[in-house]
Amino acid sequence: MNYRNPFPMPEQISPEPISGVPTNIVTGFLGAGKSTVIQQLISHKPASERWAILINEFGEVGLDASLMSEGKESGVFFREVPGGCMCCVAGIPMQMALNLLLAKARPHRLLIEPTGLGHPREVLAGLSAEHYRDVLDIRATLTLVDARKIGDERYTSHDTFNEQLEVADIIVASKADAYGEGDLENLQQYLHAQRWGQDKPLVPSSHGRLALEVLEAPAGSASISVGSNVPSPGAPSETIDAMPEFPPEGFLRFRNEGEGFVSHGWIFEPSWVFDLARLRSLVTSIQVERLKAAMKTEHQFVGWNIVPETMAQTDLPEQPDSRIEIICNSDFDARSFERALVATRRIA
Repeated sequence: MNYRNPFPMPEQISPEPISGVPTNIVTGFLGAGKSTVIQQLISHKPASERWAILINEFGEVGLDASLMSEGKESGVFFREVPGGCMCCVAGIPMQMALNLLLAKARPHRLLIEPTGLGHPREVLAGLSAEHYRDVLDIRATLTLVDARKIGDERYTSHDTFNEQLEVADIIVASKADAYGEGDLENLQQYLHAQRWGQDKPLVPSSHGRLALEVLEAPAGSASISVGSNVPSPGAPSETIDAMPEFPPEGFLRFRNEGEGFVSHGWIFEPSWVFDLARLRSLVTSIQVERLKAAMKTEHQFVGWNIVPETMAQTDLPEQPDSRIEIICNSDFDARSFERALVATRRIA
């Protein structure tokens, strides 16, 4: 369940039907840099436009909107779908979140970020349903891929990794600023060997930068048939966005599993304050596929976005609570990590 605060209703909203919203899927495997690219795109949004961002996370906690500095950019509205359920064609959470987001934001542009373990083909199928055909104008699907992963069979042998490349209209070689000699060429060779490099543009991206013009490219993979059991966006349903009830121990734990990975997440009572130095030491010491956090420290809220190659730490605006999530394999000792995490709390 997502407990993030719902976004405000824009002022002076027209009652006219929503139609022809330019829509892009931004997909890519774990750690490809999707959130960074979207954040960079948002930073160049025309001031007169409203953008809607629908985010699906594999875990149950919901952190991407916080790490994208929710509320700092005028005219940007976020909605999160936790638990990896966006990629089910008949997934009611995804449909309801999208309907609510469209009704609240009435956007000039919609960006959709499926989880790195999600199947974009099924997301495209859902968006191509009859109920959305007049509402959404599906544009190019962007697939981010870190060329340094091409030599790692954990990625190239994973069906989802390859599906994301197969459905792409534009392939973005993300994190190109960190590439070594031959990395980009290895990616090009892999794409051509799989017959995906023949007609798909390959666009390098450094530090998450990507020109807004790529969002205008036409879609070539969006015409995917789907059944008629998708709810109409004309009748959005509210979801529960309230503070959770915490047990006596002061935090909630969450777990999700699929596609060969496991997520563990924790949400802490708003009154909890963590020691920044000890917390930083902990989150940078563990070996996991992904770690995201927004934590209240003695100084302010601090966010972390960590993958094996890089660690980004940012100062955040005030958040409703502290939360952290990791994606790992089944061998990770989540209970030991939980004990170490709780031990970083500052006791008055």
